[in-house]
Amino acid sequence: MGLFDRLKAGLQKTRDILRTDVRDLFKAGDVLDESLLEEFEGRLIRTDMGVAAADRITSRLREEHGGRTVDVDAIWDTIRSELRELLKSDEATTWDSADPLSPLNKAESGPTVILVAGVNGVGKTTSIAKISNLLQKNGNKVVLAAGDTFRAAAVEQLTMWSERLGCDIVRKDSGADPASVAYEGAVKAVELNADYLIIDTAGRLQTQKNLMDELEKIRRVIQKIIPEAPHESLLVLDATTGQNGLSQAKSFSAAVECTGLVLAKLDGTARGGVTVAIRQEMGIPVKYIGVGEGIDDLELFNADGFVDALFAK
Repeated sequence: MGLFDRLKAGLQKTRDILRTDVRDLFKAGDVLDESLLEEFEGRLIRTDMGVAAADRITSRLREEHGGRTVDVDAIWDTIRSELRELLKSDEATTWDSADPLSPLNKAESGPTVILVAGVNGVGKTTSIAKISNLLQKNGNKVVLAAGDTFRAAAVEQLTMWSERLGCDIVRKDSGADPASVAYEGAVKAVELNADYLIIDTAGRLQTQKNLMDELEKIRRVIQKIIPEAPHESLLVLDATTGQNGLSQAKSFSAAVECTGLVLAKLDGTARGGVTVAIRQEMGIPVKYIGVGEGIDDLELFNADGFVDALFAK
C-alpha cells in the first residue's frame, strides 16, 4: 500500500467512530440546534481528542452553522479545517513531506544522537527499530545503544532487531549502568563514522527525580564524546491509552527535554483523536506515527494527510 492507504488503514477504528457515531448525527434538512451540537461534542470526546479541542471544534460549528439547516458537506469541511489547525505546529511547517527524515534535528557534523524514552509497554523498542529501518533505507549508518538495562528482555529485543536490520549495537548485562552503555555507544558511533546513534532508555516509571538524574548522567557522558548530543529526544506514546497516557507523558517529557513525539499503535485504537489532545496539551510536535506492526509501518506525521485519512471514505 502507498503512504495514504497505510495511514487510512491504520486509522480505521477511529474513522469508524467518526463515520458511524458522529456523521450519523447530521442529517440534511435538520436544523443544527444546541442539543445536536452538545451530542456531537460528546461523541468527539469519545475519540479522546480532549475536551478543549472538542469544545473548539463545536464552537466553530456553532458560529458558522448553528441555527441553520444542516449542510453535511459544509459541516465536515469546517471540522476538517479546524482539526488541521489544531494539529499543525510551527515546526511541522518546515518539514518536507517528501523527505521522511525532515522532522529530525541533525548534527552539523559527526553522528546525530537520538535519545528515546517512554514507559514500559508503549512500543518503544519496536519504534526504535522502525526509526532505525527508516534511517538505513535512506542511506544512513546506524548504531544502537541498549540503555534500558533494567529489563533483560528490552536488551534482547533490541539486539534481535539490530541483527535483523544489520546495524551495530552496544549492550551490557542486565543491571549495568545505562550511562556507560550510552557512553560506549557514542564512542562506537564515532569510531564507525556512523550517521546516527539511537539510545534506548529505561522504560519503567520511576520518580521523576531519579529519571531526570539518570538522563542527565546519560547526557553528560555522551557529551564528552559528542558535545552537542542529544540532538533529538523522542518520547514514544501508546495511542491506545488515550487520555490516560498524557499524565505519564508530561512527566517523561519534562525529564527528557522532549523535542518530539512518536505515537505508536495508532492502528489498534478507536482513540486516534488523542493525537489532537497531545498536540494541544503538550505543545510538542508529533513527528512520527506507528500505523501497523510491520517494520515499515512508521509514517511521517502530516496534519493534512492525517485529517484526510481520518475522513476518507
